[in-house]
Amino acid sequence: MGIKISEAAAQRATSFLQNRGSGLGLRLGVKTTGCSGLAYVLEFVDELNEDDHVFEDNGVKIIIDGKSLVYLDGTELDFAKEGLNEGFQFNNPNANGECGCGESFNV
Repeated sequence: MGIKISEAAAQRATSFLQNRGSGLGLRLGVKTTGCSGLAYVLEFVDELNEDDHVFEDNGVKIIIDGKSLVYLDGTELDFAKEGLNEGFQFNNPNANGECGCGESFNV
């Protein structure tokens, strides 16, 4: 299935990478935390790891390690502004539920 990134998220990610001045793309991953069990991790990537999978959509490379791919395959990364709040949103078909604050999820 892979990973998709919306046009709005791609524009925002490209802007961040340009302002940073370096980077191959964005790492999308998961870590064990929160009240539902898993939380998303989004960070810059300067070099690839051996178990990384690279997906490119809308001109942005999304890098995911093999362990996280199991939980994230099919996810679309989006970016939205709602009033004064703005941020990346994860549309993950593998998530069965989220905690009340939306910071963590379970599969």
